[in-house]
Amino acid sequence: MMDAAALRDYIKAHFTRTAFRLETLQQYEVASDGNDFGRYLRGEPAPTPERKEPWLRRLRAEREANLYRHRVRIVTAPVTAYTRYECEWGYVPNANAGEDIRILDLRAQPLPHVVSEVDEDFWLLDDEHGLLMHYGISGEFIGATLQPGLVPLMRDIRDQTWRAAEPFNQWWERNSDLHRDGRQVA
Repeated sequence: MMDAAALRDYIKAHFTRTAFRLETLQQYEVASDGNDFGRYLRGEPAPTPERKEPWLRRLRAEREANLYRHRVRIVTAPVTAYTRYECEWGYVPNANAGEDIRILDLRAQPLPHVVSEVDEDFWLLDDEHGLLMHYGISGEFIGATLQPGLVPLMRDIRDQTWRAAEPFNQWWERNSDLHRDGRQVA
């Protein structure tokens, strides 16, 4: 099983065209957020720039190099504080930096049945490398495993969820009630 560092290295080595991420959990416990979630809950105005800006530079550089990073985020009811944080402090700046993000909101759209065949988040790199992401009960990252036999299924899940999902910016604008202060934050 790959730890976070090994996963980062694997993605860096195998992301030469496309990187797709399916996110299904409603809360993640991610050490790399630098306690931004706690800051968000306390009402602070923005993510830690020293932590967030290198990531945004990387997204912009990937776009300039014609690398395509995209994801589908599944949202359930009730919408969690973590999902709201992830949208405001993660997806808004990430989308502006070039990541293509879509939301599959199960409050309005059913989950494609094929998703139930893979019960975990995953990465699909260049349509050839599939990695299952394993998380603990509280959303803490446990590790990732290569799953070459699941790649065709992962492609199918990606395609079906992508078609069913809505572009993030459109969804976020329409759901201003989810914004921390009840209005759109850019």
